[in-house]
Amino acid sequence: MTTHRAGHPLPYDTYREAVARETLRFCEVVRGADPATAVPSCPDWTLADLARHVGSLQRWFGTLLTRLVQEPPRSRELELGLPENARDYPDWVAAGVPGVAAVLRDTDPEAPMWVWGEDRHARFWARRMLFETLVHRVDAERAVGLTSDIDPALAADGVDEFLVNLPYAGLFAPGVTKLRGDGETLAFRSTGADGDPGEEWRMRLDPDGFRPVGRDAEESEPVRAAVRGQAADLLLLLYGRRSYQDPAFEVSGRTAVLDNWFAHTAF
Repeated sequence: MTTHRAGHPLPYDTYREAVARETLRFCEVVRGADPATAVPSCPDWTLADLARHVGSLQRWFGTLLTRLVQEPPRSRELELGLPENARDYPDWVAAGVPGVAAVLRDTDPEAPMWVWGEDRHARFWARRMLFETLVHRVDAERAVGLTSDIDPALAADGVDEFLVNLPYAGLFAPGVTKLRGDGETLAFRSTGADGDPGEEWRMRLDPDGFRPVGRDAEESEPVRAAVRGQAADLLLLLYGRRSYQDPAFEVSGRTAVLDNWFAHTAF
């Protein structure tokens, strides 16, 4: 089993291409659907809200990359060109794809810049944009009753991206700042399509916070609780779109550790 790959994302071009692909998939799902359709996995949101969020966030990330900002932005005001009719939102989101693609193509992924997470380079935003878009594509599919599929390699990388950056997410997810423990280690384990062991990500919960646990600490820190499942299911679990009590998961150890984790990690 491979321990988590913190700090080792996929090739930059993989994100650049996947962002465009996932965005267009999102647009296909919401185009033609009633904009007032509720999105159960995003409480109080409709498909119109979701489309506006995806399109706005991508344009915002693109602006940050274009400017290679070095300090936290003081404002998120942008000229969005949002259509008056919510039924036109899917086309508006799709219309932003070429611009985002150009920004990602023209940006040096190694360029230092401000980010809210761990990897303080431009590539952080490409990776973040992908999983923001991918998870919301799944949200939209669920809202209209479609079955979702997620590429296993992307899903595994999404699990890694979530866990590596979560300790920094208190900026917009204040519950994260209150996640504590007594030194226990929690493991998320992926399985391959054939049931073979996949990757493993370990998180240690201490009295002063939490952090990923690397390979070097593997033997000295026993796992108190673990969740095993397909990488795609783990990704949706971490984002609060599934429950560890679902039959898709094999759970071992102390469920109180899991309850503590999920009570503080809503994203």
